[in-house]
Formats: sequence, C-alpha cells, structure tokens
Amino acid sequence: MTNVSPIELQKALKDADYPADGKSLADLAQRNKAGKEVVQELKGHSRERFDGPQDVEKAVFGKK
Repeated sequence: MTNVSPIELQKALKDADYPADGKSLADLAQRNKAGKEVVQELKGHSRERFDGPQDVEKAVFGKK
C-alpha cells in the first residue's frame, strides 16, 4: 500500500503532458517539489505509458 495521497499525486503531476512514461512523470514530480515517496512511486511502475492523470491514479492506488 502506498503512503502517497491523491492530492500529493495531483500536485506532483501539475502541467504533465500525456501520454507519458513513469520516468518522465517522476522527473516532473521532482521539478514540482513532490515528496520522495511520490517520485519513487512513479519511478517504480513498470508501465511504459500513462494516458492521463486517471491512468496514473489507477496504477498508484490500484483503482479499477
């Protein structure tokens, strides 16, 4: 289970361009001064592509 909140994730992904991969989103999160947990969560996914913020939330929080 992740320690990342949905609000933290939204702030971290501010101004994201989709589709994007996890590394690009993690880099953006760092530029947006996101916490270490958020950055690690984004880097830790094996998915090659995220089509939008809802897609990222599904991957991070396991929503269906």
